[in-house]
Amino acid sequence: MGHDHGTERRVASARDRRWLLAALALIVAFMAGEVVAGLLAHSLALLADAGHMLTDAAALLVAVIASRVAERPARGAFTYGFARVDALSGQANGITLLLLAAGFTYEAVHRLISPSAGVHGGVVAVVAAIGAAVNLGATALAGRADRASLNVRGVLAHLVTDAWAFGATFVAGLVILGTGWRPADALASLVVAALMAWTGLRLVREAGRIFLEAAPEGLDPNEMGEDLAAVDGVAEVHDLHVWVLGSRRPAMSAHVLVEPPYDCHAVADALRSRLGGRYGIDHVTLQVDHALDAVHHADNCADAHGVVHVAPGIDEPN
Repeated sequence: MGHDHGTERRVASARDRRWLLAALALIVAFMAGEVVAGLLAHSLALLADAGHMLTDAAALLVAVIASRVAERPARGAFTYGFARVDALSGQANGITLLLLAAGFTYEAVHRLISPSAGVHGGVVAVVAAIGAAVNLGATALAGRADRASLNVRGVLAHLVTDAWAFGATFVAGLVILGTGWRPADALASLVVAALMAWTGLRLVREAGRIFLEAAPEGLDPNEMGEDLAAVDGVAEVHDLHVWVLGSRRPAMSAHVLVEPPYDCHAVADALRSRLGGRYGIDHVTLQVDHALDAVHHADNCADAHGVVHVAPGIDEPN
């Protein structure tokens, strides 16, 4: 059964990679054409869109590579495997977005002060409309991959952001075509830069939380400790840590004292069941011991670790 499950997972990963590669081919083909059109039309907005699509292409390529790397088992020095490859790529992608946003913002402000005389609104609007259609096609292709994957969700976030960027560029093209007001192109590029910065900051922040081993968002370790301490047979929970391995795979470790005459193994099984059912955590490391004097031990642990969760009915240390 385990072999069959592993085979199914590899087949699903290969299928996801095919959809992602199809979306990548579509994005790269249009991006090349958009760069040429942006240079010919003297449009900063089109070049900004192309820069954003470059990050989309990078995100798709990284998702394909990460999908392959994730299939490699943990071995040697990599005892956790390669679960954090997505965090590394996300951080690099986020930093790239922030640098592009800074560059386009600088150029946009310069063009607002000294507008370019040769922006062709018709070319800008047409290319932006085609780009929106290409972006929707790429989103549909990438969306057929497994959305439970952090890589796939990141790619889809990039593509959706790009759709808004194309909308802003299309409006700028229409404004220039209808009124001749050339600063609209620079304003549209500022909108694109703002979207880049927002997406980049979010990626850097999420990667930072993983590297700093912060608890998963929406999960309070103190509340978790109190919940675990309420399990029958648990006298105390302390030295509790919860973090994310990668791709939103949470992990948890703790030291648990069990009140006699409860069995340590049975209590540990109950705790693992609660962690999996309520919190979605299946990577759990528990040190479970019998508590001969729960109150005295809790007092010592409070000095060592600061936070102690004592089971209901047992006096907490002063």
